[in-house]
Amino acid sequence: MSEDFAKNTPKLGFGLMRLPNKGIGKDIRQISRMVDMFMEAGFTYFDTAYVYPGSENAIRKALVERYPRESFTLADKMNAFIMAPTEKAAKKQFLTSLERTGAGYFDYYLLHSLMDNNYKKYEKFHLWEYCRQLKEEGKIRRFGFSFHGTPELLEQLLTEHPEVDFIQLQINYADWERKSVSSRANYEISRRHNVPVTIMEPVKGGALADPPKEVKKLFDEYAPGQSYASWAIRYCASLDGILTVLSGMSNTDQMQDNLSYMRNFQPLNSDEMKIIQEAQRIMGNSSAIPCTACSYCTKGCPQEIRIPDIFAAANLQLANGQILQARKAYAEAAPEGHRPTDCIKCRQCEQACPQHLPITDYLKQAENLLEV
Repeated sequence: MSEDFAKNTPKLGFGLMRLPNKGIGKDIRQISRMVDMFMEAGFTYFDTAYVYPGSENAIRKALVERYPRESFTLADKMNAFIMAPTEKAAKKQFLTSLERTGAGYFDYYLLHSLMDNNYKKYEKFHLWEYCRQLKEEGKIRRFGFSFHGTPELLEQLLTEHPEVDFIQLQINYADWERKSVSSRANYEISRRHNVPVTIMEPVKGGALADPPKEVKKLFDEYAPGQSYASWAIRYCASLDGILTVLSGMSNTDQMQDNLSYMRNFQPLNSDEMKIIQEAQRIMGNSSAIPCTACSYCTKGCPQEIRIPDIFAAANLQLANGQILQARKAYAEAAPEGHRPTDCIKCRQCEQACPQHLPITDYLKQAENLLEV
């Protein structure tokens, strides 16, 4: 498979999962400014999904209606395990996404979040064939899938579907050897199959923008004033075979920071790689809950427990030793009736979790740690 299109794509992509809100909707004015900054810096890759609330409509207003269609590339996704009880409902997502975005076609289109407990549903609904048909009709330009499964499953899927143009993997320096994510193993499989990779969660849902104190000290000693997120994103962009690195920027400050080091991107040098390796060693010993705050776990929670917020509160103490701050954040994240003690252990959250976390166990840990 040719990787020419990957070589010509700027190495920073704008992930549209965590766009800023204003009131009950998206902050279109700020998002438009972020789009302008991104485009003016020479970047063109935008990534949304059917299941990202408000994202598709927001990018229509901030990007599609304001720029010539040929000046940017837009990726979208079809999710068969959330809000898709039938094959017809799953396929309808494509038409709905086209309507929401007003894009006319998608430059990149993905089967969303394949993993060991859901990939057969994509087969049952004939979605591989459907995407091939959409590509033949010119409604999508390139076809791939995002993946949160085991290396064995990735090997199987890439062997059975050599027609895919690219894949999307979770890769960051903290998860490189983490067995529940298998960043390294999955990346190496993609290289063997010569399939370009878009990287998601390079900053691990924001966790690597505020890493443990020991990691901060490492980075600060080498490059004072350089953002911690820059280490995470440059690490990913330095890998071979990368189409682009998706950064889920949530405000103009984050956009400006990303552009400051990706506009004239320089791969990590040998000294910086050694520092990353030491950070990986430290992170491997971290007691923090490895949640990326994607919020897939909350969509069907019958108790409406704010799982990512509770884990973020717990990590203030587990990762940074901030006991008082952790208890305050926990009190806000877990109001009466929506606490870990209210969990009925239906485990739908664990079925939806791309990180395959034992969420009910972690909720119990947060309860024991922070319930006063």
